[in-house]
Amino acid sequence: MGFWDTIFGRSKRVEPNLDALFALPTAALTLEASAQMHPTGVGAVCFRQAEGGPFARLKAEITELLDGAEPEESRDEFGYTWLVVKRAPDDMAALCTDLHAVNSSLEAAGFGPSLLCTTIGLRSDDARGLALVYLYKRGTFYPFAPVDSRAQRRDNALELQVRALVSGDLTIESDVSRWFPVWGAPGV
Repeated sequence: MGFWDTIFGRSKRVEPNLDALFALPTAALTLEASAQMHPTGVGAVCFRQAEGGPFARLKAEITELLDGAEPEESRDEFGYTWLVVKRAPDDMAALCTDLHAVNSSLEAAGFGPSLLCTTIGLRSDDARGLALVYLYKRGTFYPFAPVDSRAQRRDNALELQVRALVSGDLTIESDVSRWFPVWGAPGV
């Protein structure tokens, strides 16, 4: 970054680091031991809506990469597409590998600018939901803990507790204003 970039307040774009997804199993173990939060076995990749032949072929390639386990596709109310991957809740490493493969395939096919986030669902012993969210364009994670999706309330205290617990395992997004809610995210 040069002198003029500093003067005009421009910042260097952070490159996504998809390999950071492989730190999620360690973070999940930390949350199981410290907060009784357990993986749901559901993860998802969210990106701007894509249609047509190229995306259909890409989805078929992704299915092959996932050993024939076809990811479920859904669209949210904001027009984003979610590719949902499911594994056994105790096989977090396989889930992260699958999510990495989905992200990498989308990126390689030119959908990188459309990628929004990747989520991993967790649930507590008392049925509280939590998502660890990876922001593709920032290369960082944050926790999202919905309490009531209809009223759009979230458990900020739990989110801050999770941030403290997993900050040694994951690169946490320092700007809390970027911890946007992912209401209705699969697996939460």
